[in-house]
Amino acid sequence: MKVKGLRWYIIALIAFATVINYIDRSAINIMWPYIYKEFGIADIDNKNALALITTFFMIAYALGQTFTGKLMDAVGTRLGMTISIIGWSISIALHSFARSLMSFNLFRFMLGFSEAGNWPGATKSNAEWFPAKERAIAQGIFGAGASLGSVISAPIIALLYIAFGWKMTFVLIAVLGLIWVIPWLIINKATPEKHPWLTEKERNYILDTEPGAESQVEVAPVLSWKELLRFRNTWGIIMGRFFIDPVWWLFVTWLPTFLKEQFLFDIKQIGAFTWLPYLFAAIGSLLGGYHSSMQIKRGVPAVKARKNSVAFGCAVMLLSLVAIVYKLDTLKEQPTLAMVLIGLTLFGFQFLIGNIQTLPSDYFNGKNVGTVAGMGGTAAVAGTLLTTWAVPVLTKTSYVSFFVLAAVLVPITWICIKYITSKKINS
Repeated sequence: MKVKGLRWYIIALIAFATVINYIDRSAINIMWPYIYKEFGIADIDNKNALALITTFFMIAYALGQTFTGKLMDAVGTRLGMTISIIGWSISIALHSFARSLMSFNLFRFMLGFSEAGNWPGATKSNAEWFPAKERAIAQGIFGAGASLGSVISAPIIALLYIAFGWKMTFVLIAVLGLIWVIPWLIINKATPEKHPWLTEKERNYILDTEPGAESQVEVAPVLSWKELLRFRNTWGIIMGRFFIDPVWWLFVTWLPTFLKEQFLFDIKQIGAFTWLPYLFAAIGSLLGGYHSSMQIKRGVPAVKARKNSVAFGCAVMLLSLVAIVYKLDTLKEQPTLAMVLIGLTLFGFQFLIGNIQTLPSDYFNGKNVGTVAGMGGTAAVAGTLLTTWAVPVLTKTSYVSFFVLAAVLVPITWICIKYITSKKINS
């Protein structure tokens, strides 16, 4: 049996895994403003408690990014992604047994470590299944899964919470990941070199678009973390992720709390409004991949095309954040406008992040791609941890500093990507 366009089935499955990933991780943020009192937490302490829970998740996520990056390179994406999603499905189900803040912290740690594998796994899979000119589109589809997961998670979690309560909500969303494993193992039988369903035309297209690409992957030396850190391009990827990812996480973690405090939303209203910014983000993810891929097809070098797309995304983010800061007081009476401006910020983020995440496969070969992607993910978490603990302090009286912080991080990211990166590592 031969399947035309098999690579698109592979990336569709990864995108769906990312949707599940975001439904699972978003559940606590959506329900937390309405369940924290069950754990004896006072109103004044609820932000610090959520910051602590998020910290346990992010520390594990940082460790998991680096570990699972090596895992994907060692055992391959087929088995590596399977291990990752089974692990996080079990972890999210265990949330239903939480009886204290400490047990939530433990289960969030388990969830963060296992969920981390989705990112280096997707980056490595895209490097295997797509030629350079299509990788940003593939990364955009995968990134759109994160946004789509955020779009549907708010209404889904709100409905499940209202119908079944918070404990059963965690169990029901865990089932999604376990179901995903079945088609993944059936369809992703092997890498493109050996997959029995792949047509010869598509196999040649994937492997031979860049002259010598197949042999290059075979002979590329496997570098240690220490050796990889000797290259400027490694540091460009690491520092770019360190500064830009916290902006996304500021909204993923704190948007429901922001809406409750600023607009006095209940959980039904959060479910009704929160999806809009992430719809913008999903569109940004797809357009960001298309933008750089079209440039490459017109003859622009891949790295330059990625940088052009990153620059555009940074510009959209910065303008949107400045507008939010300028109009924050009046936005309390205009929740729809607030959602649109936040949506444009997330549009810009997803427009650029897929291109940054594609850089490991642009700059490195073979079994170094997943490792560098994991290192970038770890740096992203390190930056996010710093902003997570800053939020309860910054938002004691106003959210102005919250949005100013996000705005400052954007141009710093552009400097890292523009001036630190260098040529591809072939040896």
